[in-house]
Amino acid sequence: MSRIDESMEFLPVRIAVLTVSDTRQVSDDRSGDVLVQRLTDAGHKLAARDIVTDDRELIAGKLRGWCADPDIDVILSTGGTGLTGRDVSVEAHRDIYEKEIEAFGTVFTIVSMKKIGTSAVQSRACGGVASGTYLFALPGSPGACKDAWDEILAYQLDYRHRPCNFVEIFPRLEEHQRRK
Repeated sequence: MSRIDESMEFLPVRIAVLTVSDTRQVSDDRSGDVLVQRLTDAGHKLAARDIVTDDRELIAGKLRGWCADPDIDVILSTGGTGLTGRDVSVEAHRDIYEKEIEAFGTVFTIVSMKKIGTSAVQSRACGGVASGTYLFALPGSPGACKDAWDEILAYQLDYRHRPCNFVEIFPRLEEHQRRK
């Protein structure tokens, strides 16, 4: 059973939030606001925040740039994970992943099923790793962002979470680079 080991010290993570939308601005970016509020309330640091349009190359470019930034540990994008022609966040993420975290999408679907039933099949939420940075593509709805954070990311981005978490393996994400 998973749990938070309160005897351990909390380690803040530096998280960037990217909203993918043709219509949103920071003033009405409710999903981005949800993620920023959740991550800062948890004690993490907002490393960057931006909005880009639903363009695969623009999204991938922003993700690559942030992955190259040593002051960013995790990137959360919101929007563009659906089924329409403009939904290209998943493709942009996969363009740069070195490794995909396949179970993230599965667990997100399980969490979503409890809230929205079979409508959960319309999400293509995904996660992966590139250049030692975790990346997660979340749906654009505030509710989906809350669910992803509250039910998955809040635990996996907390070093105290047991039996394991993403934070404790940060130092090993690029060990293949050291072997060369």
